[in-house]
Amino acid sequence: MLLESSSVFIRDLRIHARHGVSPQETAVGADFIINLRAGYNIERAMLTDDVRDTLSYADVFGIVKREMAEPSRLLEHAAGRIARALFAAFPAITSLRLSITKVNPPMGADCAGAGVEIQLINNKTL
Repeated sequence: MLLESSSVFIRDLRIHARHGVSPQETAVGADFIINLRAGYNIERAMLTDDVRDTLSYADVFGIVKREMAEPSRLLEHAAGRIARALFAAFPAITSLRLSITKVNPPMGADCAGAGVEIQLINNKTL
C-alpha cells in the first residue's frame, strides 16, 4: 500500500472572538468559523492504532482556541499566529490549509461571512 497524502482536519469550528478594527468588534466580539487541514504522514498510526503516533485533532483544536482568544485587528494576523503555533507545536505537520470566516461581518452587506484563507508548506523557517 502506497500512501499518496494524508491529513487531519477540523471543519466548521465556531468560536466567539474579539478580532476586528472597530471598537464594537473588539468590545462585543463576533462568531468565527474556522476550517483547517493539517497535512502529515499517518502511516505509523495506520499500523499501530496508538494515539501517540498521530496528530491529535483535540490538541490542534486547543492551539486554535488559544490563538483565537488573543485579539487581532486583522484576520491575517490571527491566521499567521495559528499557523506558526501549529508548526512549532507539531513539526510533523507538512502543510496547512486554514480559513477564518467572520460570520455576518459589519460591512453593510447581507452575507454569510467574509474572511481569509491561507495555504502553507512547513519549510521549518516560520
